[in-house]
Amino acid sequence: MTVDHSEGADASQRKVWLEVALNGPWGRVRQPRIPVTVSEIVQQGVECVRAGAAIVSMQAYDEESGERRDDWEIYARIIEGIRARVDAIVSPSITFAATWEAGEPTVAHAGFSNIEQLAKRGLMDWVPVEPGSTNFTHWGQLTQDVPGIVRSNMEEHIRHALGMARHFGLHPSYAIYEPGFFRLGAGLHWRCGCPAPIYRFVFTSDYSFGFPPEDFAMTAYLQLLDRFAPGAQWMIGGLGAEILPLIPRAVMEGGHVRVGLEDAPFGTTRSNLELVAAAVERISNMGGVLATASEIRAALSVTD
Repeated sequence: MTVDHSEGADASQRKVWLEVALNGPWGRVRQPRIPVTVSEIVQQGVECVRAGAAIVSMQAYDEESGERRDDWEIYARIIEGIRARVDAIVSPSITFAATWEAGEPTVAHAGFSNIEQLAKRGLMDWVPVEPGSTNFTHWGQLTQDVPGIVRSNMEEHIRHALGMARHFGLHPSYAIYEPGFFRLGAGLHWRCGCPAPIYRFVFTSDYSFGFPPEDFAMTAYLQLLDRFAPGAQWMIGGLGAEILPLIPRAVMEGGHVRVGLEDAPFGTTRSNLELVAAAVERISNMGGVLATASEIRAALSVTD
């Protein structure tokens, strides 16, 4: 069963999904309070789930260097560590085509090897997908005339990811940085025939891409949703953005919520647990009821 946000359904009758993105690729220089070691990531993930989040997103790090490291065995240790203590959807956030800083795009298969290894072992609930490419320039870089990067996701790679989602029966989790991501993602889902995607609208204040976290921007995305993917599950999130003020409308419109130190402005003093608590308060104030991981899986199964 899906919720039609255009009908203004009673929020008290709706389950709201809450995701926490624990760290991201930033390292502690940019985001000092992120967890880096496996034990830290597991502990914070468990605490956030117990506080109300049902979805945990994270990136793996090399514990000695403190640098981000895409390694399925590290991801497996984290996922198994969290699942052993709480029921949660644990989603690795893996860069497919290029590193965060720079680099040449890889062949499609190479960028997905970690996900494939995890999926074979039953450790994936959904597949993170970025259905498009964009320029990432922080306003601080712009004022210093430091060029940003291109986040490159070739259509061949996106199709490969969706084919893998189809093969393993996993839902794509779309990061929608630009409106074109939504349109291409909806079209490719129609062509590839994989399980229904979850659309995450990524707002930003600190970067030059996409939309700022403002009401008009959510309206624009919801109009795209009505036209290209009516009834789809969606959530709000950010990158260098404060999205807490958007939560009341998201709940009212039938959406879901993502918070966490991956998404927060650099140098935030709040912890992941504090961000989750703030989101829980706003969701509850709107009459929303937090969904469990099993309820999210059940809701997604109805959309297939």
